[in-house]
Amino acid sequence: MGIVNLKPLLPGHVLIVPKRVVPRLADLNSNEVTDLFLAVQHVGKVLEGVYKAKALTVSLQDGAVAGQSVPHVHIHIIPRHPEDYEGENDRIYPALEQSEAQLRDDLTSTAASATANGINGSSSSEPISMNGAARAGNGNGVDERNNSRSRWPKDEDRKPRTIEEMEKEADWLASFF
Repeated sequence: MGIVNLKPLLPGHVLIVPKRVVPRLADLNSNEVTDLFLAVQHVGKVLEGVYKAKALTVSLQDGAVAGQSVPHVHIHIIPRHPEDYEGENDRIYPALEQSEAQLRDDLTSTAASATANGINGSSSSEPISMNGAARAGNGNGVDERNNSRSRWPKDEDRKPRTIEEMEKEADWLASFF
């Protein structure tokens, strides 16, 4: 199963999770591991096309000591471009670790906000705002009019997205499968 990221590091950052909740990769059976990585491969191909990426970062933090933030196996897929992180590609790994470390607080904050605002799955037709930077189109980090990745927020400026923002991106991405 694929889900969009609460605080994407770059446009198109998604998570692939197995249906069965287990804390570690070794806890999955052979068929589940096969399904998980076939899903990573399939979703990765689609994301590369949609985001016109030159490569992917595929990351699995297997256990708390490795930086895993929730006790459920998940694999990050992040479409990559030469200009990401000003060309310093390995900067994504500390950003990923920092993002994972803050996940529980971010999830709690987003859930509380959704409950307080009576969110029930409705979506808006307005452009999605990522920390004040409006996105044209579907909230996916790509301005569909010119396919640019402009105005993506710096790591320290990324805020948890709303349920509506994530639903809008998920619905848009689903149209490519």
